[in-house]
Amino acid sequence: MRILSTFGSLLLLEESIFLSSCAGSYYEADQSVEPVYERPVAPYDGAVWIDGDWTWSGGRYVYIRGHWDRSKPVRTYIRGSLQHSGHGYRWQRGHWG
Repeated sequence: MRILSTFGSLLLLEESIFLSSCAGSYYEADQSVEPVYERPVAPYDGAVWIDGDWTWSGGRYVYIRGHWDRSKPVRTYIRGSLQHSGHGYRWQRGHWG
């Protein structure tokens, strides 16, 4: 019985990870306005500034401030962008590419 319980827990965890990676696109009718704020000084040499990003929360896009990050060898950070379609505006998150 304990093995079955452990297997069930693992299956549930695997399913939740799969479903979270299949998150849908969220659209808004109006374009969100990015807040303006002063970028802080780099905390160390070689730090890379990651621009602020938008995340879907509570039925709307919420802005998350930018931050400093360590550079990734042979990779470049691709800034997020707002995409417009017949459905409205959708945010394509920034990522390392």
